[in-house]
Amino acid sequence: MTGTSKTTASLKVTLDSWESLFRAQVAVMRKISAMEEFNSLSMREYDVLFNLRFCPGGRSRLVDLNQNLLISQPSLSRMVTRLEDKGLITRESDPDDHRALLLSLTEKGLALQQEIGRQHAKHLHELLGDAMSEEEFREMQRLTGKLREAVA
Repeated sequence: MTGTSKTTASLKVTLDSWESLFRAQVAVMRKISAMEEFNSLSMREYDVLFNLRFCPGGRSRLVDLNQNLLISQPSLSRMVTRLEDKGLITRESDPDDHRALLLSLTEKGLALQQEIGRQHAKHLHELLGDAMSEEEFREMQRLTGKLREAVA
């Protein structure tokens, strides 16, 4: 039991709710992946830039960055190489652990992340802004936060 719930949900309600959330995510992600801002950079690549931008100090070790992404460690390593080859991120030695590398955005990477982010925010609002009221969106944030806490 977590949060303010007094009883445990039934198996059927748990599964039906999960399926509903998952199907909604699939439908939304299909629309998002077709958005024009992801013509120059894939959604997964953008997600790496987005997460790096908001890491403490703007830097992250690969293993720590991977905690926020839905991608395997080997796939992320290959993606990091591609993003570095494009001049969007850099790697440097971690002063606290010389075996590890710290990743950070280059100026070019930051500019691209901000450009795509502005377009993405606008397009997301156009796609989803009328789907629910502001109160419903806040409730969705509360409920999805509760789910994240339950599995953390």
